[in-house]
Amino acid sequence: MKIYADRFPTALRQLLTDLLVVVWVYAAIRFALWLHDLVEKLAVPGQKLEGAGGGLADNLADAGGKVGRVPLVGDELTGPFTKAAEAARAVAEAGRDQQELVGQLALALTIAVLVFPLGLVLFGWLPLRVRWMRRAGAAKALAAAPAGRDLLALRALAGQPLAKLHRIGPDVAEAWRRGDDGTVDALAALELRGLGLRTGR
Repeated sequence: MKIYADRFPTALRQLLTDLLVVVWVYAAIRFALWLHDLVEKLAVPGQKLEGAGGGLADNLADAGGKVGRVPLVGDELTGPFTKAAEAARAVAEAGRDQQELVGQLALALTIAVLVFPLGLVLFGWLPLRVRWMRRAGAAKALAAAPAGRDLLALRALAGQPLAKLHRIGPDVAEAWRRGDDGTVDALAALELRGLGLRTGR
């Protein structure tokens, strides 16, 4: 399987396209990570809320425990502290929920941003690139065999533009049917050149 063409213009075009694809993928991933980090910053208020609520709940529970040790009225005085501590824990829980929601949003946006650019590469560029490599590899193998040159000539007759076929000869199909070596070689060379491959045996 060939990776790049033999002829300079085609090989240069393929190399530049491959480099552009690499840059495209790198830029898409960097942008997605930047967006992820940006959205994650929205979780900072939730972190502060969780920290403040948790700290307040601990302090209120501690104060309630100390008040509860007061003789006679201690049990009655702990009630408000307990309720306030529960409210503070609810605030801390809301902060944790907000952070979780922001994390899910950041992940969803990151995936959504990557779907389009990576989809273009995986379903657009990659199949075309692999198809060319397989065709070029098969054509190179066929070019080494006499019967293969005839198949390449047939492929050229079926797929090359009419203007290019007419340049080989006014009745190129008839010449190919007669097995004219010059016409077969010219058609095979035309097909190889179309793939960016050298025409020498």
